[in-house]
Amino acid sequence: MKRPLILLLLACASVLAGCGGGYNWAWYVVSPFTDKGIGNIQFLVSGVGWTVLLALCAISCSVLIGLLVALLGLSRNPVARLLNRCYVELMRAIPMLVMVLWVYYGLPIVTGIKLDVFTAGLIALALCDSAFEAEIFRGGIQSIDRGQTEAAGSLGLNYLDTMRFIILPQALRRVLPPLGNQFVYMLKTSSLVSVVGLAELTRKANELVVTEYRPLEIYTFLILEYLVLILLASSAVRWLERRMGVADRR
Repeated sequence: MKRPLILLLLACASVLAGCGGGYNWAWYVVSPFTDKGIGNIQFLVSGVGWTVLLALCAISCSVLIGLLVALLGLSRNPVARLLNRCYVELMRAIPMLVMVLWVYYGLPIVTGIKLDVFTAGLIALALCDSAFEAEIFRGGIQSIDRGQTEAAGSLGLNYLDTMRFIILPQALRRVLPPLGNQFVYMLKTSSLVSVVGLAELTRKANELVVTEYRPLEIYTFLILEYLVLILLASSAVRWLERRMGVADRR
């Protein structure tokens, strides 16, 4: 991973140096060939763990919440369907940054429970993303032919067993590509949690800018860090699609 990152940085530096409009680039602050640059790179890369962990935990929670909300929307009970629409519309309407701030600063006041920055970020990201996950699952489940549900009923399967053994396994194959896209999106939006102090990639970059006073070089390196993460995540999603035999559905 380090070699592609260094090559990307050098390529970007070459391009920017040619069109910098007289700006004096100071790539030594993130250069792998200077002691100062190596130290700064290690400081910046140390935020990768929190970024990936937060994204994985948030997408896992949002998938579970989204599935439950989607099942409410597919229920024959009008109250359940109303709850589904209210939740989805509310969570889609709230900007994710606002949700992060409210959960971290407001939720402890309402509940009396103090939250650390990771937990607050996890709750906020999972709640906002779960509304989109719910719509993804709803579309995937509704794409399955209703005849299969009727056939399951004729065999004596109840609603839960029909969903568990027949409908959801097929729907999961169909919704895997959009779920993968949501994970990539979650990797990027995890940067919003930096505003409440989580030491992930963006927070590390902001802290380094304060000490080095070279924002353009540091934020360029930050972009390349996210680029490498997104490329790796996209490759993993495509591999999973091939393993499940859904790549041809895209």
